[in-house]
Amino acid sequence: MRWHMLVQLPLLVLAGLCIGQAWRDWPQSTVLEHGQACSRARCAVRDRLRAWNHQGISGLLLASVVMVLWMLPLALDAALDQPWVTAAKFLSLPLLVGVPWALSWPSAGLLVRGVFVVELVATLFRTGWLYLASPTRLCTNYLLDAQQATGQGLLVAGSAIFLLAVARVLWRPVAGGQNQRTKTRERAMAPWHPTVPVAHDRHAGRRRPAK
Repeated sequence: MRWHMLVQLPLLVLAGLCIGQAWRDWPQSTVLEHGQACSRARCAVRDRLRAWNHQGISGLLLASVVMVLWMLPLALDAALDQPWVTAAKFLSLPLLVGVPWALSWPSAGLLVRGVFVVELVATLFRTGWLYLASPTRLCTNYLLDAQQATGQGLLVAGSAIFLLAVARVLWRPVAGGQNQRTKTRERAMAPWHPTVPVAHDRHAGRRRPAK
């Protein structure tokens, strides 16, 4: 169960993130083997996605819903018992979680990102506490010890993401202030070059230094 929840699912999401990152960074002027028509079709698809995914809200909401779905005990059991559910898991996590996450994150504002991270941490805490505190097995394919160990791992993962998010929020003002002080110091240490006033010579039709 630990392998399923803490290794396999994050790796599938990571694969989708890599696919979305490659799609986002692919230049629009790239011409494929089918010529400009394929490039124009790709640009049209990107424009439609941007219109649907305004400020990254729709994409991050889709990623959150699908991610919560595959953390449910019923979905874990079904993914082991039924092949079509397993195939759906391997397709939906990269394409409906990782790719929307990668495409939506750059266009999302600070508030949208904060809500997404808070919901992610809360989901990990809720699911981890459920697996850890339940006196009975929630998944019929896993033992109680494996279930409790998975709950501990989810709590640790949620705590790590929370601490990273807090550190990033606290570090950003400090890093911004240091960069501003560095730029001010560089401007103060730069050599001063006096400017020479220039007057216009009407007779010659050109500029000459003013006396």
